[in-house]
Amino acid sequence: MGSHRYGPIQANDNSRLHLGDVNHYGDREQLKYVPGALFNAYGLDYKACHPETRRELLEEIESWAEHPTGHRIFWLNGMAGTGKSTIAYTVAKRLNEARSSGHAKLGASFFFKRGEGDRASAALFFPTIVRQLCQKMPDLAAHIDQAIIMDPDICSKALDEQFDKLLNEPLSKLSGSLTLTTYIVVVDAIDECQNEDDVWTLLQLWSRLSRYRHRYIRLFLTTRPELAIQLGFSRMPTDAHRNVVLHEISSPTITRDISIFLADTLSQTRDAYNFMPLSGIPLPEDWPGATVLQQLTQMAVPLFIIAATICRFVQDRDFEPQEQLQAILQSRRIGQFSDLGQTYLPILERITSSSINKATQHLIYQEFRLIVGALITIAEPLSRCGLAVILQLPQATVTLRLRLLHSVIKVPQQAEGPVRLLHLSFGEFLGSEEIRNQPFWIDRVATHAVLLTKCLDLLSQPTPIGLGENMCQLSYPGQPRTALSQTVIHSRLSPAIRYACRYWTYHAQQSAIKLCDNGEVHHFLQTHFLHWLESLSLLGCLSDVIRDIGTLQSLLAIEGQRRVSAFLEDARRFVLAKRYIGDLAPLQLYGSAIIFTPQTSIVRQICGKIPKWILRTPITLETWSAELQKLEGHTGRVNAVVFSLDGSHLASASDDMTIRLWNAKTGQEVRVIEDIPNVYEIAFPDNGQYLLN
Repeated sequence: MGSHRYGPIQANDNSRLHLGDVNHYGDREQLKYVPGALFNAYGLDYKACHPETRRELLEEIESWAEHPTGHRIFWLNGMAGTGKSTIAYTVAKRLNEARSSGHAKLGASFFFKRGEGDRASAALFFPTIVRQLCQKMPDLAAHIDQAIIMDPDICSKALDEQFDKLLNEPLSKLSGSLTLTTYIVVVDAIDECQNEDDVWTLLQLWSRLSRYRHRYIRLFLTTRPELAIQLGFSRMPTDAHRNVVLHEISSPTITRDISIFLADTLSQTRDAYNFMPLSGIPLPEDWPGATVLQQLTQMAVPLFIIAATICRFVQDRDFEPQEQLQAILQSRRIGQFSDLGQTYLPILERITSSSINKATQHLIYQEFRLIVGALITIAEPLSRCGLAVILQLPQATVTLRLRLLHSVIKVPQQAEGPVRLLHLSFGEFLGSEEIRNQPFWIDRVATHAVLLTKCLDLLSQPTPIGLGENMCQLSYPGQPRTALSQTVIHSRLSPAIRYACRYWTYHAQQSAIKLCDNGEVHHFLQTHFLHWLESLSLLGCLSDVIRDIGTLQSLLAIEGQRRVSAFLEDARRFVLAKRYIGDLAPLQLYGSAIIFTPQTSIVRQICGKIPKWILRTPITLETWSAELQKLEGHTGRVNAVVFSLDGSHLASASDDMTIRLWNAKTGQEVRVIEDIPNVYEIAFPDNGQYLLN
């Protein structure tokens, strides 16, 4: 008998270790998730619908949520700018506040957003959803806890496996006592998930919930009417979903709602302006007038984003509201662009409205394409300060170029606040073919290439600006990474450096460049490979390098890439072999990691430098052996090792009274079960419910 820190575990001969018997409540709290994807997450810009708008639609959604045999999925689809996210936020907010009269409650939410890191990926969708459900459904939480215990690395598995183990199977184990409550999962803008295949997979997985199980949980989903999504729904049973097309709601209803929104918002604009008029002359009490209000409404229908953008443009305190309003009305008479384009046109024309010559205009547009181009292509939002550092521009220039774009871009007053597009359609318009010949058109592929170069230039700067050895001034070579606080790490690695370290390979991939010998990527790796590894170790992201190197290997040119190809392969072997020590103590990448690397290793020959305090070096192999990596962690003799059926994990048992679970691909330790003596045989059975000893 051994005493486990979470409870007793039987570990005698011929006994069976049932991981579900171990109370690991804390494991659920460690479940990876995306906190910024929740509807009420800090920093999100969503607002609820005006109380006098969308009434019929919101009542229809509430009726669906309350109906005991409602469809599994309520699909609200509509083209860009029709107000889907505002409706999704309103539904989530009302359910969260228990404003519905019946038994429907908010179970979880996930608001996808392109260009927002993990919010643009489905990788952690199910963990994020079930983590929220656990807080609402204690009976379900117990079953999810058991699933996490049996597969601690579930967050890194395929979506179908995550769905089955974290949602479908736990739901099947619930008793009938919960049938009085229906939990609604609100998912917004699933079409903004960066992987189209993942979108289709998510839809198919959710449709697999049986009629019995979907009594507990239903899905409210908003998307654009993309072909892949329509095909996904067409393959579902006809009774699996309910579909409402937002832009096909009766024109009188949409016209009424947009008119109410414009009238109310512009009246607030008038009152705020009249409190301290820019020109000293207040706006008339009936401004903007019934005729103009009708014109604006006709311009906007059926797109709420047009109405919202008009209001933000008119509210710009640097200009007279009436002057801004006239610019909007004038742009509508041109008729050259789409409805959204004609709304964005007067905003873009303000960029050079004060320039006095063509040379100045050219410079302004050049800076615009660089700064705004970065905003619509970066992997995660950056602050004005971060943008300035990466783009190698004065922060004042970034602030100045964004000053006239507040109606389409959220620019926080604090220089360290993240800058975000207010609506995805603005970025899409800037990169669209309809304005290809305009000076504000942005070439996304070329912008990614520029950002790749800018990131590598920044990382290549001399310390303390760029990368170098011992970035955080560790006291001695073996000092553990965990001894450093996040405050210290972030003070030494600026937000721009952290972004460049994590995402320069992403920009390389998106720029579609081909890697050749002596190119900028090859040169950077030869000079700063170990510095890059050290920084990622400090950030806790060293395991990502294996994926990043794979990305770079996929970009190799057909010819002229022998040296860079050899470097990348050797770098992959180096990381596989030395990840453990590098993750534990970053400075050991320059010490023991290099010292015990084979003599002919390219990384050792080009990047390595034996520390002066080491007077005698060990005899090492000439070349890499067949061994790819070592799994280090046990302190006693290892008595048993076994791979999982899918080969993704392996488990090991040792005399040190621990059983350890490892990621077979990266070598990362994902689980330790302590105080388990006398284990000489372990196995992953077919049903996956036990780890046997």
